[in-house]
Amino acid sequence: MANNKIKWLGHAGFQITSEKEKIIIIDPWLTDNPLAPCKAEEIRKADVVLVTHDHFDHIADSAQIVKATHATLVGMPEIVTKLKEEAGIPDSQIVFGMGMNIGGTANFDGVSITMTQAFHSSHTASPAGYIIRLENGFTIYHTGDTGIFSSMKILGEIFHINLAMLPIGGVFTMDPKQATLAAKLLGASTVIPMHFKTFPILEQNASSFKEIMKKEAPEVNVVVLDPGEEYIL
Repeated sequence: MANNKIKWLGHAGFQITSEKEKIIIIDPWLTDNPLAPCKAEEIRKADVVLVTHDHFDHIADSAQIVKATHATLVGMPEIVTKLKEEAGIPDSQIVFGMGMNIGGTANFDGVSITMTQAFHSSHTASPAGYIIRLENGFTIYHTGDTGIFSSMKILGEIFHINLAMLPIGGVFTMDPKQATLAAKLLGASTVIPMHFKTFPILEQNASSFKEIMKKEAPEVNVVVLDPGEEYIL
């Protein structure tokens, strides 16, 4: 049986492949992304596409990938309705036919996906994050674009998170110092930094985050990926 795998698509985008070959795409922004390791049309298989919010650098290629792969789109009702109307996505390819909201959970053949709160902005609806529990129980948390919030500790207690993807870029999200505290609150054993380097205004590398984590949370495994690189879970 194959292993669970996660690939960084640059910025906040990821591709998760479960041990049973279920493919989950999160926040796909590949078109005009200077760090994108592939083009949107190169993603030929996906089962679920998750959208955290509708800023261009998170939603740009979601509709194209959903239509090309016949995946299910997961997002807040207002966001999926916007994509449905703009791109002609049928209700049958939208989770619950209408989207879902914070606290909701959708199940996909042994994979459960729970929407969480995030503290950021969005053109439509509210920003969100996702907790993904794979078939073998391995649990992944994509925070979405967010600042730190104290109930991350509660999420960690409820879901027993194995891996968390945390933004470290600053300006629009947490910076390395805040992301370190977020990792400690969540209690995740492994963290992958994201949402850095893409724009000049952001933190340009993960060295500061690794340094602070080594000092303040040495028990946590920090995995820094290059765009297109895959990590075996």
